[in-house]
Amino acid sequence: MYPSDVKYTKNHEFIKSLGDGTAVVGITSYAQEALGDVVFVDLPEVGATFGAGDEFGTVESVKTVSEIFMPAAGEILAVNEELEAHPEFVNEDAFGKGWMVKVKLAGALPADLLDAAAYAALVSEESH
Repeated sequence: MYPSDVKYTKNHEFIKSLGDGTAVVGITSYAQEALGDVVFVDLPEVGATFGAGDEFGTVESVKTVSEIFMPAAGEILAVNEELEAHPEFVNEDAFGKGWMVKVKLAGALPADLLDAAAYAALVSEESH
């Protein structure tokens, strides 16, 4: 259900290390389901830097606006510009074409990130 090559936050973001000191960040499929139809994604400028846990953008759905938090410290290398015209990609493929930013990591991934099994357990708790 949740990719095993990805780490997760308790706030429902994911980070996928690309193995070269960079990673892709977005929100999980659970988060996009909870939000409903995504209508707008506000992302930072390339070159901006964030610490782990910092707010780096927002996702607006038909229901609400939610902040997105950076899972690990780093510098924004790229933003998914496709989301400007196609915010629905977040709903259609959260872990693929719905990615949000690519970051150059400032160090190792934080130890408090969850693996797929721990994240699935968290989602299971929250949905009951």
